[in-house]
Amino acid sequence: MDRFVEKFKNYLIAERDASPHTLRNYEKDLETLRQTLGETPWEKVDLLALRQFVAQQRLGGLSKVTIARRVATARSFFRFLHREGHVAANPALGLARPKQDRHLPSFLSVEETVRLMEAPTGDSFAPSRDRAILETLYSTGLRVSELVGLKVRDVDLIGGSLRTVGKGKKERLAPIGSYSLQAIRSYLKTLTDEQSGPDRPLFQNQRRGRLTDRSVRRILNRYLAQVSVARRISPHSLRHSFATHLLDRGADLRSVQELLGHSSLTTTQVYTHVTTERLKKVYDSAHPRA
Repeated sequence: MDRFVEKFKNYLIAERDASPHTLRNYEKDLETLRQTLGETPWEKVDLLALRQFVAQQRLGGLSKVTIARRVATARSFFRFLHREGHVAANPALGLARPKQDRHLPSFLSVEETVRLMEAPTGDSFAPSRDRAILETLYSTGLRVSELVGLKVRDVDLIGGSLRTVGKGKKERLAPIGSYSLQAIRSYLKTLTDEQSGPDRPLFQNQRRGRLTDRSVRRILNRYLAQVSVARRISPHSLRHSFATHLLDRGADLRSVQELLGHSSLTTTQVYTHVTTERLKKVYDSAHPRA
C-alpha cells in the first residue's frame, strides 16, 4: 500500500478511533483518487488536478452524496499530509463539495406505526423477537446498526433505558418506552438462560447468533406487506418516524437531537421541514382560499 495512505490510516485508527467501515470508505475513495491521478505523486497534486477528479466523478453519474464523501476524503487526506510535512501546501483547501439535494425523510403516520407494531402475533420466539425489534426501533430511534449491536446487558429493564454505541463510537443512553420494555421482556422469556446471558446479542437469529442489518430489513418488509404499507419504508424510516412524531407533539429540537445521537443540530433540523410540509398539506386541503 502507498506509504502515505498507510500513515493516514494509522492516524485515523490511533487519533480518530475510526471504525472498520469508515476505514474501508477512506481506502476505497483514495484508491479511486489514485487511479484518476495516474502516476502523479501526492506531493505534485494541485487544486486543478483535484477539480478534474471531481469533474470525472460527476461525468461518471455518481450521486452527489458519493462525490461529497470523496471530496471530504481528499480534503482530510491532504490536510493530514500537510500537517505532517509530507506536502509543502494543501492543494485541497479550495476544493468545494457539491451542493446536496435536500430530501425529506420517509416516515410512517402514527396510525400506520400502531398497525405495524401490532402486526407480529404469537408468543413463540420469532414473533416475540420481531415485535421487540419493531417496538425498540420506534421507541428509541436507534439506527439499525445500533440495534443489532446491542447485547443483553445493554438494556436496563428496571430503569427503562439502554446503552448504545453510535457513529464515531459515541456512547449514549436512550430511554425505552413501556411498550418496548414489555415486548423485550416477553421476547427474553423465549430464550434459555444461556441464550440470554449478559454478553449475548440481544436480538438473535434462529441459530441464536447476532441478527444482521439485512435480516432486520427483511423482518420489517414482511410486516409492512402484512399491514398494507406499499411505499418504500426502511428500518431507518422508523427512526424518522420517531423524531417526526416527537416534534409533532411538542418536543423541542435540542432534546430530539440528544435522543437521536446527532452531533450537530443542523442534522436534526431536517425534521422541522417534515412537520412544516405536513402543515402546508393540511392548510392546502382545509383552507377555502388556500
